[in-house]
Amino acid sequence: MRWRYPFALLAVLALFATACDEGDPVDVDDPTTDDPVDDTVDEDVDDDEAAVGGTLVAAIGGDPDQLDPHTTTSSFAFTVLENVYDTLVQPGDDLTPEPALAESWETSDDLLTWTFTLRDGVTFHDGSPLTAADVVASFERIAEEGANAFRLGAIDAYDAPDDLTVVMELNRPAPNLLDQIGAFKGMAIAPAAAIEAGTLGDEPIGTGAFAFVSFSPGDNVVLEANPDYWGDGPFLDGIDFRVIPDESVKVTNLETGEVDWIDSVPPQQLDQLEGDDAIVLGRVAGNDYWYLSLNNDREPFDDPEVRRAIAFALDIDTITEAAKFDAATPNETAIPDTSFWYFDYAPFGQDVGEAQRLLDEAGVSDLTIDLMVTNEFPETVTSAQVISSQLAEVGIDVEIRTEDFSTWLADQGEGEFDAFALGWLGNIDPDDFYYAQHHSTGGFNFQGFADDEVDELLDAARVETDQDARKELYDQAAARIVDLASYIYFYNPEILEAWSPEVTGYETRPDVATRFATTRLG
Repeated sequence: MRWRYPFALLAVLALFATACDEGDPVDVDDPTTDDPVDDTVDEDVDDDEAAVGGTLVAAIGGDPDQLDPHTTTSSFAFTVLENVYDTLVQPGDDLTPEPALAESWETSDDLLTWTFTLRDGVTFHDGSPLTAADVVASFERIAEEGANAFRLGAIDAYDAPDDLTVVMELNRPAPNLLDQIGAFKGMAIAPAAAIEAGTLGDEPIGTGAFAFVSFSPGDNVVLEANPDYWGDGPFLDGIDFRVIPDESVKVTNLETGEVDWIDSVPPQQLDQLEGDDAIVLGRVAGNDYWYLSLNNDREPFDDPEVRRAIAFALDIDTITEAAKFDAATPNETAIPDTSFWYFDYAPFGQDVGEAQRLLDEAGVSDLTIDLMVTNEFPETVTSAQVISSQLAEVGIDVEIRTEDFSTWLADQGEGEFDAFALGWLGNIDPDDFYYAQHHSTGGFNFQGFADDEVDELLDAARVETDQDARKELYDQAAARIVDLASYIYFYNPEILEAWSPEVTGYETRPDVATRFATTRLG
């Protein structure tokens, strides 16, 4: 759910280019040039305006697998780390890139040299100043050992000519570079000293609105306010992220005042909660998608016709309704219809006869599928139950294996599955939806899918700067990914969160970023 991440990052991003007029080249210039933003820290802010107060108790559905921003792929980890770390740029309210640690940037005419100017006066939580050397060290570490190294594939070299300037030399044009380096906290900027010492996993140190205090696995993660934060806020004393896997318990705890904010809402309770004056419901169309993946390195799933048979056997409308009620939209191609990059293509639909024909032609019978899900994302368990019922109609037995998410991630990484159901969160650019998951060299291609035509299309789309031409390439790639059932896509869910009326200054975002910098209590 990738991250997003899959979650697994879910570890976990497609709206930057939509800000351009159709058919025009993608605009990668400094967005602050025509409308400069006064983003300096005002040291004379009125004490009442800057006052902090109270600890926000935030309920999350599972444990972070770790707190190293460069190596985790867990959505629960990113919910916490969103408030600890910053990136060079970040998605704004409309998901287009805006300044963060970089106050401005410019590009060369050939789009192969990018120069970023950092904010002056920013400090890490340990008091050390942010410098260009920290940025370079962070990106070099991500490129060498990070879960999202693929996002930096266009960058050949980094340079820090002075403390506030970072220069990136590219090997190809990258119209989505800003999304790649700033769309989520897997691209966090950390102190070079902590990177060298190898301590980020034990003691996260960022420049964000809140600083790390403690992590008690199975219980909570505690953050405290960063009084030297460069942006607006924080207006809280701290955040107590409490691990509560059961969604109904989270809602009850919110209603009784034991928690102030919850990261998800059971869709079956939407009608009830929408009429509850004691709860504020955050509900927006999201860029997430949920899917089924079959292990291409195991027989008979190495045969695309068998994967297609399984796709024909499934009714994604029923799966969507069971998992999300009316809080999701069925979609066979991942990218939601709210995006410029949406591709209206649905070649399957449930056809049990066609599914049986394909299985018979492939010589497959008495098939048993080990389907891996996690109860920390309950929709995967619900989906699995429907999948099991539907596949039984073509003689396929499904054994549902429910694991805690940390174990799920480990088994996914080792290829210990016939199939798994999960989702990806925080997607923005179309590259986020397809490249890492379906390119033969993709870092999150755990199903082992490989197709030369898909590789060529995804490689070409990465360097295409004309928006319409780029979309055509992604449409072609998506069609082939769907036709070959690399993933069997189910739906795009709405993002559902809830909080107490005492909580102000917080908004639910389509990229699932959880930002509490400007949040207040009372």
